[in-house]
Amino acid sequence: MRLKKVMKSYDLIVSLGSSCSPAIHMRRHGLRKFSMPLDWMVSLSLGDVARLFDHRFHDFMKLEHLVMAEETFYPQYYLDDGEPIYLEPVEKTLIKSYFIKDALYNIISVHDFPIFEGQHWTSSYPAYKAKLDMRIARLWEGLNQSRHPLFIRWYAEFDQAAAMQAALTRVLGGKEFTLLVLNPVAELKTIQEADWKMSQVCVVEVPHDIKDDSLWDRILSGIKLN
Repeated sequence: MRLKKVMKSYDLIVSLGSSCSPAIHMRRHGLRKFSMPLDWMVSLSLGDVARLFDHRFHDFMKLEHLVMAEETFYPQYYLDDGEPIYLEPVEKTLIKSYFIKDALYNIISVHDFPIFEGQHWTSSYPAYKAKLDMRIARLWEGLNQSRHPLFIRWYAEFDQAAAMQAALTRVLGGKEFTLLVLNPVAELKTIQEADWKMSQVCVVEVPHDIKDDSLWDRILSGIKLN
C-alpha cells in the first residue's frame, strides 16, 4: 500500500506502540479522540499486539500475569494519559514509576505504577486496572462504530505486520482498515516507502531518531481525524 493512499481523513486513529511516540505525535497533530490501551506502553513485537487483538484483550494485564520487568530503560515517570503527576507541584518533583510486564503478552507498562517508599507496586493495581478496562471498552466501541480506522505502529518486521493485518481482519469482521508502520533504519537520511505487498499495510522507512518531530510531521500532516 502506497503512502499517498494513507493521506486522508479517518474517523478513528489507533496507536499500536511500540513506544509512546505514536500517541505523543498523534496528540500533537490532534489525531487522538481518547486514550487507548497501548498508548503509553512498550510492546517490542507487533506479533504480540496481534495476539492481543486476536484474544480481544482477554486477561490483558491480569494481576497473576504481572511481574516487575528486568529490562533496563532510561528513567520513566508516573503519568496520567501522558501528562506528569507531581509529588510536589510547586517544586515540580516528578514521581518515578515501575516497569511492570504482562508476561502473557510481553507488553510493559512504564508509566502506570508509581514508586512510593514503603508501598508495593500492587497497591496501585485496582485503580490502574479500572482505568485500563475503561480504555479497552472505549477502544472496542470506537472500532465497532468506525467505518475505516487507521492504526499507527513504530517498528515491525514483515511477519509481524502480516500477523497484525490478519488479526485486524478477523476482529473487525472484514471491515476496511489501514495499518501504517514507521520502520527506523540506521543512517537513513530521509523517509522512503517499502513495498511489502500487503493490501492494507503501508510501510515507511524513516531515519532512526524516534524523537525527531519533523519526521513525524512529514507523515502525519497529511492525515486528518474527522
